[in-house]
Amino acid sequence: MILQQILLRIFAQLNNERTISAAFHLLRGKRSGQTIQDVGIFKLHEYFSLLPKLSREKFDKEVNMLLQYNYLTIDDNGYYSMTASGLKKSEIGVECSFYSWDYRGNEHIFFARLSLIVQALSYQASRKKQFIPIQRNEEIQHFAKQFLIAEHYQSGHLQNKLFQEIIESLEKLAITNKQKELLVNRLTGMNIPGLTWQQLAFNEKMSEMDVQLNYISALHNWLREIPNYPYLAKIAENIRVKIPLTGSAFQTAQLFKQGYTIDQIVVRRGLKQSTIEDHLVELAMNERLFPIYDFISIDDQKKVLAAIEDYNTKKLKVLHEIVPHLTYFQIRLVLAKGVE
Repeated sequence: MILQQILLRIFAQLNNERTISAAFHLLRGKRSGQTIQDVGIFKLHEYFSLLPKLSREKFDKEVNMLLQYNYLTIDDNGYYSMTASGLKKSEIGVECSFYSWDYRGNEHIFFARLSLIVQALSYQASRKKQFIPIQRNEEIQHFAKQFLIAEHYQSGHLQNKLFQEIIESLEKLAITNKQKELLVNRLTGMNIPGLTWQQLAFNEKMSEMDVQLNYISALHNWLREIPNYPYLAKIAENIRVKIPLTGSAFQTAQLFKQGYTIDQIVVRRGLKQSTIEDHLVELAMNERLFPIYDFISIDDQKKVLAAIEDYNTKKLKVLHEIVPHLTYFQIRLVLAKGVE
């Protein structure tokens, strides 16, 4: 099961320093300061919001399987410890590659747009004007309609050009043929319905979850290739997340970039200093040119990183005991940013 392997990778990277629920919130893409910061601190970008609709029941079921395999143990407070066999198993890695931090579920919007456009073009090619749209979402329908009109679909040229882009872009992808087939088999054309998850799972002799994760991986990799293809690029418009910060953190970031100090931002926004510091840690995680040196010297950054390596921990309390002259905020900045 791919999801179990993903969970082992997440637990291994969290280094026994969070509760089991941290992995659940990560996969669901919870937009809390803690979860966002965990992404940066533990380098978990690929899994953030990978499964926005994952139920707690399904998550707990997979975790219980890991317990049965003796890959980890959990105490009464929800904190876990990985066993030697669990750590060894986690080193195998995951057979799929993900870029969830960049798309956060938006990959499904792209495919919904594409599937409706392909369906409309297939009917247009057969001179059929009426059909039941595969996508009922009004925003998806509006996008598809505007795209088709803008690209003069009635001339008949768009169908061939888009088909060629799909074929060429998929051929270049460094993913398995099985993953490429999953993408194609989900598309719907005239008299050719897209296959359901159940049908794909049966055909591929895989679980539905494994099918969906292979599909998401294929979508993520495809979206990274798509900017090279004009029509597909238009369909993928605004799918990649351009502003990765949470809403409130973005407002703080704007003030910070305008030159306001933390104290001034606290006054202007009417928020606690700790909240503003949370926002700046989030900004440091996302901004390559964040001026960390304004808050902590290069020598102190190195001391924090040395403590992390020597004690094999990213627990704030432990690190603060090792470098007590630094504030928790300074330590968190180093965890999020590191030394360039």
